[in-house]
Amino acid sequence: MQQNGNLGLGTAAIGRPLYINVRQESPKAFSLPRFRESGLQVLEDAYDQGIRFFDTAPGYGMAEELLVEWLKKKNDPSISVSTKWGYTYVADFNPDALTHEVKEHSVDKLKEQWEFSRMLLPYLKIYQIHSATFETGVLHNHGILELLHRLKKEHDIIIGLTTTGFNQVEVIKEALMVEVENEKLFQSLQCTFNILDQSVLKLKDILTEANVELIIKEALANGRLIVKNSHSRYQKLYKYLTTLALKYNVGIDAIALRYCIDCFPNAIVLSGANNCTHLSANLKAQQFSLNYAELEQLSSMGITSKKYWEERTQLNWN
Repeated sequence: MQQNGNLGLGTAAIGRPLYINVRQESPKAFSLPRFRESGLQVLEDAYDQGIRFFDTAPGYGMAEELLVEWLKKKNDPSISVSTKWGYTYVADFNPDALTHEVKEHSVDKLKEQWEFSRMLLPYLKIYQIHSATFETGVLHNHGILELLHRLKKEHDIIIGLTTTGFNQVEVIKEALMVEVENEKLFQSLQCTFNILDQSVLKLKDILTEANVELIIKEALANGRLIVKNSHSRYQKLYKYLTTLALKYNVGIDAIALRYCIDCFPNAIVLSGANNCTHLSANLKAQQFSLNYAELEQLSSMGITSKKYWEERTQLNWN
């Protein structure tokens, strides 16, 4: 099977039953054993369809555990895994839980979560701060930065971070300045980028010059690019996406993913699929390219980061 070099699998949806999203169908009654088996099957389906990059986190419920179990059956050095530290999953797979995750950027949390995450070695290639922000002070916590640098040296892994929020561009600029022992610490960035929030495009030249690996998350804008929901302002965008989907004989999801690939050809774009059907639809993004005029038209339909994240905060866990 040919590898899908641009696309990777994000495992949030197979590790916990709820996520911030716009749901297209009513959820089935939850069964933890069935959910676990389904998650393992998605990993195997992704591998069979050429996916070799998998992104996970302790905050994604059982996702890290599933990957550790699944990787024991593999002997393929072409597999790469990225994981994160900083969020703890606390909902205990209860669909009615009021709190799903707790954020903590501390040395103790880093040490605690590394003890399990290290089980992903030798497939673990990128270790990230989960949702680095100015508010937690993590980019100026010398204890954390020095420990990450040590892990980098001891295990030959890339240190990165993920960004969330309307000021992710400013956070990235700050992160790229961080040095430990006269070495740039962060060599990987996982950022929100999609047709609606295009803010990271401002940094394209900077990221190229800094030789930073880019991972793109939320390419479907938490479902807002798929579902014709209450945001009537996007009807023009939905109409154009539908036109492109018909032209290329794919789903709107593939158009949205392809937009990210064509904007950042060297990036890894994450599919967040939680079943083989959706994954196969996503992977069709590798079968075509958008032309310049189509990219320009889609880019003209973006919104400000501030508006994007205001809307995102209104989405429910479902």
